Amino acid sequence: MVSHITKARPKAEPEATGPGAAVPRSGKATPYLFLAPYLLLFCVFMLAPAITGIWVSLHDWDFLLEGKPFVGLDNYIALFDPASAVYADFWMAMRATGIFTLFSVPFLVVLPLGLALLLNRRFRGRTFFRGLFFAPYVLGVAVVCLMWRLLLDPNLGVVNWILGSQVAWTTSLPAGWVALVGVTVWWTLGFNGVIYLAGLQDIPRELYDAAKVDGANRWAEFRNVTLPGLRPVMLFVVTTTILASANMFGQSYLLTDGAPGGETRTAIMYILDQGLTQYKMGSASAMSYVLTLVLILISVINFRVFRGRS
Repeated sequence: MVSHITKARPKAEPEATGPGAAVPRSGKATPYLFLAPYLLLFCVFMLAPAITGIWVSLHDWDFLLEGKPFVGLDNYIALFDPASAVYADFWMAMRATGIFTLFSVPFLVVLPLGLALLLNRRFRGRTFFRGLFFAPYVLGVAVVCLMWRLLLDPNLGVVNWILGSQVAWTTSLPAGWVALVGVTVWWTLGFNGVIYLAGLQDIPRELYDAAKVDGANRWAEFRNVTLPGLRPVMLFVVTTTILASANMFGQSYLLTDGAPGGETRTAIMYILDQGLTQYKMGSASAMSYVLTLVLILISVINFRVFRGRS
């Protein structure tokens, strides 16, 4: 008798699921497909122009000339040569950028924090006031500057009428800096306030309850709970505010037009004048990369300062 031995088929193992499950090979390209649109836009509108800008900065790039001779690092050297034609104006514009950044950043870091602390409390009309303080940020820079140029007019402006003075807010110093910083703070205060508000709502309420149990007052809660909890948010706010202030253009162009005597003409304003008005694209590109390196250095210092506090 022949015995038939039936071989049992091995049972198929259930597919692993969950965070630790292996990704099928067919799905390895999926993340890159989702990233592809952003990477395409990044390469076309950011990476390619950045590389092209470096190439342009190494040439005497004038739209009115057929040839664009290679000059190497001459455009960069001219920015540090006191005898060059662009040295004084460029560093005067960089100084104006530094002054604006120095005076605007503290206001745009501290005032929105205080505003967020107030709007984070429970009171009637809280949502209305949140929208009220954020509303100016939705306006375009042209609208903001045109409105404030009329309000600050030395002869017909409401501001001088209220103050009973004849201050030339857009054509004299230091009134020009007061106008630029004041308008910018009024315009962008709400944005940083919303960022702080989101950070405050992410701090666990249990930490405040524990601080109260330990007998901490309001100042102790702010210093030991609020500030440590907001450290990542503050890093973001300080870094983005410095970068935005250093790249300020619209307010200076539309409100003061660089007056008086170019004292309020920022670096971006001067770079655009060199590149698009004087057609010196090589020199303008070199200026933009010097400004970029300065901002990178400031950002690195900012990250190190906040990291050292953690």
